[in-house]
Amino acid sequence: MYTPLKLTLLAGAAALSLHAHAHPVLAVAQAPAGSFYKAAIGITHGCAGTATREVIVTIPPGVTGARPMPKPGWTIEIDKIKLAQPRESHGRSITEEVSRIRWSGGSLASAHYDEFVVAATLPRQAGPVYWKVTQVCEQGRADWDEIPAAGQAARDLKSPALRLEVTADPHAGHKH
Repeated sequence: MYTPLKLTLLAGAAALSLHAHAHPVLAVAQAPAGSFYKAAIGITHGCAGTATREVIVTIPPGVTGARPMPKPGWTIEIDKIKLAQPRESHGRSITEEVSRIRWSGGSLASAHYDEFVVAATLPRQAGPVYWKVTQVCEQGRADWDEIPAAGQAARDLKSPALRLEVTADPHAGHKH
C-alpha cells in the first residue's frame, strides 16, 4: 500500500526522470524532400531549473534558404557560410547560406515552453536531417548535438540532436 508520502516521493521521482530526459523537440518531425519546412523548435525546460537566455540552432547540411522568425524581446544573429558552388534561386545566384541562427537577450523560465522558428527548404534526398540546438541558461548550458551512429537509437544518447525525417517527395516524377 502506498502512503501519501510514498506517492509524493514516487511522483517527484517521475517528474525528475521526465525532466532529466526532456529535450528540445520539433513540432513536426517529418516532411517531404525538397519542400518548404517550418522548423518549430520547442524548448521544454531550462538548465538546472534556471531560465534559458539563448537558443542557437545549427542549420543542417542540405537545408537551404533558412530564415528565423523574430521573437519579441529577443535579438537574432545570423551566421553565414560561403558556398563552394553558387546555386540558383528564383533567378538569383546564391553564394552563401545561413549556417547558424542565435536568439539572445530574452528569458524563458524553466517552467515555461516556447518555440523558436526557422523556415527553410529541405534537401531533395530522403533521409534523416539533424538539427543541433544549444541552450544557454542563467546557470549552465545544454548542447543537443549528438547524432546516433548506424543502428543506434537516439534515446540511448545523453544529448540527441533533433531528428527530422525527410521523406521521398510524393510528386517526384509527376508533371503537370
